[in-house]
Amino acid sequence: MIRKIQKLWPFAAAVATLLLLLQVGNWVNPLIFPSVPSVFVRLYEGVAEPKFWKAVGASMYRLLIGYPIACFLGGVFGLLAGLYRGFASYLRRLIAILQSIPPITWLPFLMIIYGFGDVPIIAIVIIASFFPMAIAVMDGTEGVVRTHLEVARVLGAKKSQIVRRVYLPETLPAFMTGGQLAFGNAWRSLIAGEMFGSAMVGLGFSIRFAGEIADMSGVILYIIVIGVIATLLDQILMEQVKRRLLRWRYIAGGEGK
Repeated sequence: MIRKIQKLWPFAAAVATLLLLLQVGNWVNPLIFPSVPSVFVRLYEGVAEPKFWKAVGASMYRLLIGYPIACFLGGVFGLLAGLYRGFASYLRRLIAILQSIPPITWLPFLMIIYGFGDVPIIAIVIIASFFPMAIAVMDGTEGVVRTHLEVARVLGAKKSQIVRRVYLPETLPAFMTGGQLAFGNAWRSLIAGEMFGSAMVGLGFSIRFAGEIADMSGVILYIIVIGVIATLLDQILMEQVKRRLLRWRYIAGGEGK
């Protein structure tokens, strides 16, 4: 019980701080900043509206298509870089160039090609989350114990067997770390793409529309929803998956269950 409280209080304190800042803003300028009670009332009313869940569903649909594709491609390219050092050098240079370009800047180009709809936003999600996944896996392959590779080669293992028996087990922590980093990029790019792109439904579009009609309670509402969903997916769902897959590391580190 004490351990759970120790883990929970920083999150609770952070939420309380943000709510306090919002309430202070309301005291200073109630025309711009809605009060905390009014936001919670709006949240309660919004959850009962079908359009709210339609927006959430549209955003999750785009995320659940683009993010896994990016993780898969990033993992494959990262492992290939571990097998072929020349390819690793090329891939790092290519990523260094492309990663410096904000993913949202590709949106006008993609809209010209694919038009309005989900495809340009899904493509933005893939672009944004591919780079951290690929880099994390590449870094993980460089940490593979060379003795294990030499033993596998001496025993006559093929490259496919080396990937399955050596690279995949030893780079699993890098996969998990890269997946979490990629999720942060994917989520931010998804919301930005919906705000400024071709979407007519989604959390990003909803917050933009609320801003256009000066609905400040609606803006704060969707900011809260976006933050809560990201926290649930990243800090709870993905963290629990990581702890289960890498349970031996947490036990070795003394954290236990």
